[in-house]
Amino acid sequence: MKTTLTILAATTILAGPALADNWTMTSTWPSSLELIEIDKHFVEIANALIPDEELTIEFFEGGALVPAGEVFGAVESGTIQAGADWPGYWAGRDAAFSPLATTASLFNAVDYVNWIKAWGGADIYNEVYGKFGMVYLPYGVTNNESGFRTVDKPIETTDDLKGMRLRVSGLEQGKLLEKLGGSQVSMAGGEIYQSLERGVIDGAEFSTPNVDLSGGFDQVTKHWSTPGWHQSSSVFGVMINKASWDALSPETQEKLKVAADATMLWSLANTEKRATEAYQTFQDKGINITRLDDETLDNIQTMANETIVEVACANPTSAKVYASMLSYVDDYAKWRDASAPFNLGRTPSGPDLAKIKECAGE
Repeated sequence: MKTTLTILAATTILAGPALADNWTMTSTWPSSLELIEIDKHFVEIANALIPDEELTIEFFEGGALVPAGEVFGAVESGTIQAGADWPGYWAGRDAAFSPLATTASLFNAVDYVNWIKAWGGADIYNEVYGKFGMVYLPYGVTNNESGFRTVDKPIETTDDLKGMRLRVSGLEQGKLLEKLGGSQVSMAGGEIYQSLERGVIDGAEFSTPNVDLSGGFDQVTKHWSTPGWHQSSSVFGVMINKASWDALSPETQEKLKVAADATMLWSLANTEKRATEAYQTFQDKGINITRLDDETLDNIQTMANETIVEVACANPTSAKVYASMLSYVDDYAKWRDASAPFNLGRTPSGPDLAKIKECAGE
């Protein structure tokens, strides 16, 4: 089998795009965070499916080639051919990247899979990334995130959020937290542990329980508030330089799409299994775990809806993304609600679709 996974620092300076059959791919994740396993899985499947003479992908962990925040630019410029990401990191480029990564109290993992594969979501990703000269293959999905982990003060009600400095990632998530009285602190995942340890922040959210465990958060926090209403699911994938993609044969492109689909299914099942194991580990370590009550979650849903409309209506592309997502929710509700309780998740009482369509110019 090809030697393709390089988890060592690069020893050469990248001077420009390599040949189309020899791709360099990196990630936003360091090897210490379990999220990188999704990226590695995709590379392994792709290289197993595609003969050497068609394409070989050499993978480097996050930070080995460029800093995590520069992966987008490296792919956009063609310095590297592919970069694994979480779309929300690029919301500063276009706010539409935010809902392509996660939602506040809206989509679960199955919703993202349904929307991407059967309700037009894949085209939306490529429309947004296409503005920056890239093709995008979503290949990872995780269900709702852990929630907030705090050092000293437990979060048992939304009143407890008032005055707290919390690491939160996401445009809508930060705005929603501020409405609830907390303060958003932005930082990379690799900086969270030390910030908690040194008291720079009062608490943090990051990812699913297994990823949080790989980050060592059980060592620097005492309390865990669930569920992860701020990020009800997350999507991960690979940005591919458009010129590099176009240089491939249609057959090789299709094999990459197959690898992405296979990785997405694996990522969901594997993460849920690993998250379950990690939940037990946190319990065994004596972490105080509390769940917000349903009335509180209903109130958060109302405020999340308002925040989504505000963000969507400030950016026509964001509005277009949300309009597509909410149209899926309305359409799927017909069958999802009829098939309860043997259905796939809940139908959220989400934002005003008509208002968002108006902001999208539809």
